[in-house]
Amino acid sequence: MNLSFIWHMHQPDYRDVSGIMQMPWVFLHAIKDYYDMPWMLYRHKGLKATFNITSPLIEQLELYYNRADEHDKFLALWLSDPTLLDEKSRAWILKICKSTQYDTVVKEFPRYKELYHREHFNNNELLDIEVLFILSWCGFYLRKNSQVVKHLILKQRDYDYEDKALLLKELSGFISGIFDYYKKLHEEGVISISTTPLNHPILPLLLDMKNAIYANASTNIPKDHMSLADDAALQVVKSKELFFKTFGFTPDGFWPAEGSVDEKTVALLSQHGIKWIATDEEILFKSINSHYRDNLYKVYQYNEMCMGFRDHHLSDLIGFSYRHQEAISAANSFINELQKIEHKNNKSTVFIILDGENAWEFYKNNGFDFFDALYSRLGNLEWCKTLTMDEVYELDKVKLENLAPGSWINGEFNTWVGHIEKTRAWELIYITKRDYQRHKDSLSDEIKDKISEHFLAAECSDWFWWYGDDHYTDFGVEFDELFRNHLIEIYDLMDLKAPTDIFIPILEDKSVMHFWLKPQSHISPYLNGKHDSFFEWIGCGVIDESKLFSTMDRQRGPVRKILYGQDSEKIYISFLAKRDKFNSDYFIHIIIEPLNIKSKLAFKSQKTSIGPLEVEIAFDDVFELSIDKKSIDTDSISIIFEIEYDEKIIQSLPGFGELKIDLGDDYSKNWFV
Repeated sequence: MNLSFIWHMHQPDYRDVSGIMQMPWVFLHAIKDYYDMPWMLYRHKGLKATFNITSPLIEQLELYYNRADEHDKFLALWLSDPTLLDEKSRAWILKICKSTQYDTVVKEFPRYKELYHREHFNNNELLDIEVLFILSWCGFYLRKNSQVVKHLILKQRDYDYEDKALLLKELSGFISGIFDYYKKLHEEGVISISTTPLNHPILPLLLDMKNAIYANASTNIPKDHMSLADDAALQVVKSKELFFKTFGFTPDGFWPAEGSVDEKTVALLSQHGIKWIATDEEILFKSINSHYRDNLYKVYQYNEMCMGFRDHHLSDLIGFSYRHQEAISAANSFINELQKIEHKNNKSTVFIILDGENAWEFYKNNGFDFFDALYSRLGNLEWCKTLTMDEVYELDKVKLENLAPGSWINGEFNTWVGHIEKTRAWELIYITKRDYQRHKDSLSDEIKDKISEHFLAAECSDWFWWYGDDHYTDFGVEFDELFRNHLIEIYDLMDLKAPTDIFIPILEDKSVMHFWLKPQSHISPYLNGKHDSFFEWIGCGVIDESKLFSTMDRQRGPVRKILYGQDSEKIYISFLAKRDKFNSDYFIHIIIEPLNIKSKLAFKSQKTSIGPLEVEIAFDDVFELSIDKKSIDTDSISIIFEIEYDEKIIQSLPGFGELKIDLGDDYSKNWFV
């Protein structure tokens, strides 16, 4: 068996029109993932993989090499004296510092855990949470090999400005060596490096918006759409140029953004010398009009393009499921899955393709334990050989007669067009493009080049990802503003007044009602495991887990909605799922902070105690639970639930981390998370 990993390393362009990064995620993933991922592979001699590195990531990462605080809004505030910060700046810092995964990261740092739930911070406490936030993002390599990082982690509290300056200098120096490390591993033949069209655009939609309908006939597309084929070509050419400047060679392969392909996209990439691409299994199945899985484990060629098709199930096991398992158990499970394929398909080639950065904070030790176990097993298998995609290109190929348009999300493009918000974003691009075409003859070449840069940036897939109701982020307002500012800047460069519509936010306010409806009043439901009286839960809070998760996450747990509320005596929780999703083989882990309570209970009707708290469970058609408040001596608590089945944690609830409950809430304000 041949096994080919492609780790996709991508971040949106967080720079505003002045060049300042408005969010720090490139920096944070640089100290956590971009070095650790190839390093974890390299520790196990003989293993190989492909790393796809996008242009926005390259350009932004290089800004952190020297004086990172000059290019990053958050780091500039982070490095400032807390006594000089206004309330808005302090609130922004705390919003970022509280974005870290609580259960797998924050809880590793006692002082961080202590501060995490506070609303008000004195200057010394703010210094502590600022430093601990950055330390919590340091990956396994830094925690084991950086003396500065190790010293500051041991310190835990009473940090000062010198600690922050020393840490930032250490991390900036570390970041400056990341791409040199990739070049070293490439020269040694351990990895191949590929890239993506410049600003991570959905090329099929730029080339022909009707591709969205070809992939899904029910998709609503902008009425006055237009071809952006010239921009599509520039996205490819400029990406190759930046890649060569960074790594010193021309890439042989591309991961098209979001695995998005169609026949015109392949022709464009071939025209510009790209030899291989990869996409999702659903594209293959639609192309050959068959879901027979044995067809998946081959290398294909469409026209002159070598193509690998992603095993969605195996990729999602790593991206979403194995974080709930112990490392060795997860590694063994993955090997068993490969063995099943090998037994049915001799000389098969399996493609594992997924995000190389965002899943690991949900794993213990940022995924190190899992990858150490997995790579150890793979390194000892005689029947399985890991290959880079450049090596896959040399294998025998099966001719593919047709290529269906689509992406790695359900084989369609609805993540980027169709919803009214997504469509509106495209309409604003088209309006701006038409205005530009009417006035471009009067503009200088220098202005045209600057305008082109903003059009290419506005075509990034990430803006459209966060529009609509299929994904959620606490930073949606910031993404919306970044997108529209590119279009506004185009009008400024043309010395024209921008249409009023471009100044109006596209993104509706989802902070209150998207996946989460706040409780409106006290509730006192009778628990019997049945929702036979709707009125008992009127005024409750609702968390819609089905809207919270990415559409790529096919490994969601059974709970689709959480109902919750309280009265003067008890807290009430109910989990909604199809009846056949739950049975007595399920268990629930209840974690309550700051009470330091963790208990495991069976899915059955019962009255029991967890620590000092009395708990009642009713289980029949639905799962209902109450917690008596009389033994709780704090003003607020935070609760996490974990669903266990077959000795594995299959779902953590709520999906955004934890539910914080103000026990004295009088509903003049609402619960919050």
